Amino acid sequence: MVRSIYDVSRHELGWQVKKRGNLQATSVHKVKDEAVQRARALALANQPSQVVVRRLNGTIEFEWTYGNDPYPPQG
Repeated sequence: MVRSIYDVSRHELGWQVKKRGNLQATSVHKVKDEAVQRARALALANQPSQVVVRRLNGTIEFEWTYGNDPYPPQG
């Protein structure tokens, strides 16, 4: 099963939650903490998934993985 990845990054109106591969943001928030909470809720509801939170400069600040994510992958 493919893992859904939700990125939290800067947006012109605040902070956005965007599912990787989508062209548009899933949601936009004025406060970063609200965007992180929304991304984590989406990830929990759509496991296996991952949340990647970025700083203003685009580097990764936090990362969470949900669901069964065996390492190394089979194949």
